[in-house]
Amino acid sequence: MASIFEKALGQDFRRLHPMLQKRFGVDAESNYACVGDGVFSEVRRGAWWVIPFLYLGAYRNILFPGQGRNIPFTIENYPYVDGLGRPTVTFARTLGATGDKKRRFDATMVYSRQRGAIIDYLGTHQHLATELALEVLADGTLHLQTTALRFYEGPLAFTVPAILTGTADLYESYDDSRGVFTMQMQVRNPVFGFLFGYRGEFTCRYPSMADIQAPEALKPVREEIRE
Repeated sequence: MASIFEKALGQDFRRLHPMLQKRFGVDAESNYACVGDGVFSEVRRGAWWVIPFLYLGAYRNILFPGQGRNIPFTIENYPYVDGLGRPTVTFARTLGATGDKKRRFDATMVYSRQRGAIIDYLGTHQHLATELALEVLADGTLHLQTTALRFYEGPLAFTVPAILTGTADLYESYDDSRGVFTMQMQVRNPVFGFLFGYRGEFTCRYPSMADIQAPEALKPVREEIRE
């Protein structure tokens, strides 16, 4: 069965670098996960007034309030079928060395047949959702860009005004000469400019899902049916 990224990209999936095809080929029926270990060479944030928003986001594992250089991290992509019957992949990034206070970005991604795109649910409770615009560049890099951010809680459902959020641009590549995956991301607000970003590199291993299941700790506390 095609992975959620293969469904969203269609024929362009084959234009990805072969190692990115393996990384983004993770699916509930692919029989493997993708777990990466690496270092963020830089994590930075915008002006001082951004800090309260970053701390608020950290409460639900959506944003990271710190900044620094050479920060170790792991990224865990485990496929599973959620309680709503949707093939799902975890995108959990944990920052910090052993003994340090760790921070985590949580996301779970599903493919929406209705939208013909991947829906990225942010945080531990899937309160926030955004459709991803995907692009394969000439060198096989994958460019992911968030679109309008939607908020769901109980009967509430609305699109968050652009001035209160930001657009995230993530570029994932593979460096053949060094045998590492590279990533760089930045979040920008249409009025206030740069909010948050990072760049780094990592290597991956691909544990078999024949012997393990997606860790419960990486799954959301609640699942949102609205996309």
